[in-house]
Amino acid sequence: MNGRDMLAGLAAFWREFSRSRSGVAGLVLLLAFVVLAIVGPAVVPFKGAAEHWRDIGFWQDNPSAAPPVWINALTWRGRKGVVSAVLARPAFSEEKEQGGVSVRRYQFTYPYASDEPPRDLVVRLDGHGSIPVDITVKRPDGREVDLYREQLDIGESDRPRISVARDCGQQLIEFLRSQNEELAAGLSAATIRPASILFSVIEPGIAVHPRPLAGAYLLTVTALMLDSNAVFAPPALFVSGHVSGILGTDLSRRDIFTGVIIGIRWALIIGILTSLITVVAGVILGVAAAYFGGPIDWLISRVYELAYFMPVLPFLIVVSAVYKPSIWTLIVIICLFFWTGPFKPVYGMALQIRTETYIEASRGLGARGGRIIFRHIVPLLLPYTFAVMALSVPAVIVYEASVSLLGLGDSSIVTWGQMLHDALSQGAVIDRLWWWVVPPGLMIALMAMSFAFLGTALDKVLHPRLKRR
Repeated sequence: MNGRDMLAGLAAFWREFSRSRSGVAGLVLLLAFVVLAIVGPAVVPFKGAAEHWRDIGFWQDNPSAAPPVWINALTWRGRKGVVSAVLARPAFSEEKEQGGVSVRRYQFTYPYASDEPPRDLVVRLDGHGSIPVDITVKRPDGREVDLYREQLDIGESDRPRISVARDCGQQLIEFLRSQNEELAAGLSAATIRPASILFSVIEPGIAVHPRPLAGAYLLTVTALMLDSNAVFAPPALFVSGHVSGILGTDLSRRDIFTGVIIGIRWALIIGILTSLITVVAGVILGVAAAYFGGPIDWLISRVYELAYFMPVLPFLIVVSAVYKPSIWTLIVIICLFFWTGPFKPVYGMALQIRTETYIEASRGLGARGGRIIFRHIVPLLLPYTFAVMALSVPAVIVYEASVSLLGLGDSSIVTWGQMLHDALSQGAVIDRLWWWVVPPGLMIALMAMSFAFLGTALDKVLHPRLKRR
């Protein structure tokens, strides 16, 4: 077959395939998944999340169990939650003083216009050396709050994280006392909500029923550089709000959108790799049993019966519970059972093909069994294998998700099954954290649908008798 004939065959195949709307829809979905698997990890808001998915410190600046940002547009009461944000480009100024000392100022402007105050403000510092740091906030009403003043020893293993909710409660009580002694009476840092006081109107009852003070808040981080060898990198301001990201966060503060995108790659790897191995194994064993017959046929058929009647999911559960295998071990175990799917159909077709005249002619000309199998029989079965491969991917993905859902999967990787397990084990359904459960479950369904549609369309195109169904 020359190149022109091949192109003509592909064009004819595409004309037949494009008539199937479900097939085209499955192909579009699959291509979208492939694109997201390739570019997704580079565009997610949290780089390195795959390696730090279970690292609590990596996610500590996010709000816990926050719904998606777009939920604000559906709030029927009219009360909009503060959107979590990261401000990483402060305005910078520097003043030189005598003795080589310099004063660096980094200013963040945060426009506050919500009905409730943020959960927290966090200033992340980075650098090297012993550096005095001062943090102040100028409110829209012109009042200035001294939030933090300390000499910090900053190093690679000690990067300070200044939290308003955790570190600035007493300073805000002192601020209230400076405005009105009565406002601070009876308050303690352990009982107040510091962020609520910072973003509220100064009036009686501020600690109990705060009234939001909208406007621009100017947060200034001042670093006194006493040592010429000290290094102070531009700080970052994290606003921990009530809504966060495209798909929200879970109880461990992890970004669900990031987890869903990272899970695409593993779903494709698990589904396609397992299906490829099982289909290749099933085709080779089916053709070998049909062509050689005799003891080889008997032996392969007995192994087939053993694997076919073995309950796969209970076996996976027992093995995972006892040995805690990695994802690669799970793939191998699944392959040991799933090759039985294509075996019988391939066996039946190979029995018919081996009686053809050209097979007898090849054998009469001295062709060996391996050449006849791989040159004359297997190529005729390839179209069927493509359809079987596509149709077997959904089952593989569901099996992996089922094992992970029971807490028996590979916890070192991020899969949709692992996300569902974390959601159920931490009470997401009871607490109505639907944004934690729906996205991974929906992605499993969409991935399975894409391959199911694609496999059904391929089956109809490559087996014309199915078109009459």
